[in-house]
Amino acid sequence: MQRPALSLIIPVFNEEEIIAELDRRLKGLLHEMDETWEVVFVDDGSRDGTPMALQALAAAEPRYKVISFSRNFGHQAAITAGMDRAEGDAVVIMDADLQDPPEVVTEMIQKWRAGYDVVYGQRSVRHGESVFKRATAAVFY
Repeated sequence: MQRPALSLIIPVFNEEEIIAELDRRLKGLLHEMDETWEVVFVDDGSRDGTPMALQALAAAEPRYKVISFSRNFGHQAAITAGMDRAEGDAVVIMDADLQDPPEVVTEMIQKWRAGYDVVYGQRSVRHGESVFKRATAAVFY
């Protein structure tokens, strides 16, 4: 198997309910890309059926890789583990909860192809968050 151009790192914690939808949207996106790719799921010690769901996905798709932590080490540790495992020329990090649509990866890859070394996304619409959360996010981000 050739080295992937894109590594998508997805930290996951107790997301059993959303895994099938995430997989559907990822496949719709990634199978249309010109670049070779891999997805590195990092299960951060989930206590629901997330680990089994991820293993089932990886068994069906050889470009899916799964790292499983024995307990919850936190988001940053999951990202670091994913980056250590990633083989791609470009790395995209996105959370599994679909708060950020996977489809924006296409836009990020276009910027990378245009020569940018770093492409960073910022959420423009914050659904399901309190007024306080939106206000503090606006101040700090």
